[in-house]
Amino acid sequence: MKILLSFILLTVQLFAAEPNTLSDKEKADGWQLLFNGKDLDNWRAFGSQKRPDSGWKIENGILTKQEKINGGQIITNRKFNDYTLTWEWKISPKGNNGIKYLVDEARPSAPGPEYQMIDDNGHSDCKNGATHQSGALYALIAANELKKLKPVGEWNESKIVIDGNHVEHWLNGEKVLNYELGSPELKEAIKKTKFKNAQGYGEKIEGHIMLTDHYNECSYRNIKILEKAPK
Repeated sequence: MKILLSFILLTVQLFAAEPNTLSDKEKADGWQLLFNGKDLDNWRAFGSQKRPDSGWKIENGILTKQEKINGGQIITNRKFNDYTLTWEWKISPKGNNGIKYLVDEARPSAPGPEYQMIDDNGHSDCKNGATHQSGALYALIAANELKKLKPVGEWNESKIVIDGNHVEHWLNGEKVLNYELGSPELKEAIKKTKFKNAQGYGEKIEGHIMLTDHYNECSYRNIKILEKAPK
């Protein structure tokens, strides 16, 4: 029995998909890798045409924002409109990070909405409420009761869906929130935050995708995007 179980485990490991790769079906469906596990060819520093020269490390197919090293925010070279974005991430103890989307470089203090990724039990910002915790639309909308966050140091799977003005946040297979860009409800929520004077914040635009730098360690892999054809 032990021999059989060992054989099954080895078989599963051999046939498991390699990180930062696309299956034949994903390729046929039109998915693209935003991170190939080797370099930052699809990325550059926010507000610059150059790649960061420190603060971001690639090792064993994992992209890591290094602890206490200023690397700056990085954004995709391209802008995107309607799409599904998926990625895996793990946060360090007391760590904080996020992915921002529909990013506008002309608005540096509020570049775009943020999918929050944080140590819910260890980072001080989480004391400001559920809108500051993982899966949330940062400072605006909290994740719902379906949220299942993995412990610090384990990989989480996240997804953002943008279809016109409709946006969804997913975490570990569950849709944890949805909202409408430019809606009266979102505008009212924005008025109560530090983004209240940021013209255009929360409106639908074609924009970059950003990996933030909050000075804490956060690791990424399998960053993939499926663009939706224009209507």
